[in-house]
Amino acid sequence: MSGQRSNKKIILATTSLAGCFGCHMSLLDIDERILKLVEVVEFDKSPIDDIKEFSRMCDVGLVEGGCCNSENVRVLRDFRRHCKILISVGACAITGGLPAMRNGIPVSELFEAAFPAGSIPNDEEIPMLLDRVYPCHEIVKIDGFLPGCPPRADLLWEALNLLVAGKSLSELSFENVRYD
Repeated sequence: MSGQRSNKKIILATTSLAGCFGCHMSLLDIDERILKLVEVVEFDKSPIDDIKEFSRMCDVGLVEGGCCNSENVRVLRDFRRHCKILISVGACAITGGLPAMRNGIPVSELFEAAFPAGSIPNDEEIPMLLDRVYPCHEIVKIDGFLPGCPPRADLLWEALNLLVAGKSLSELSFENVRYD
């Protein structure tokens, strides 16, 4: 990676909320560059390394997916508490994406369509469905946005390079941010 700020690795966490996991797949699509990434980034809580709980404060958190249930909100708030910089990655995190297509339909109608009369699950282990799908910035403070569905691998690569170098996402090149 270019422009590394020091020999110390940045601590990176990632998660997926209400979405399709495509943004994580896009991160893996950086291909052989992932070998350069692990030289300067150490993953903490992430499906990439299968670490389930935070072990420390993280420099950067990448969140894909919006919030459609109480568990998504809990995870997002936990990420905000544990990440110095929190980035919304992809259309679902930024706008609600495809899961937000249910917005405008009353939750009772969703349940009626999904479950025969009287069979709606009622267990404290099942997260409560929210009244609508919320983009991440409506739940917590978000420090940056990486657009796309999913964002291009090159955009994720450039963004991580900037963050490793201690720079702002405002320096992203137009070529990688534009979506067409």
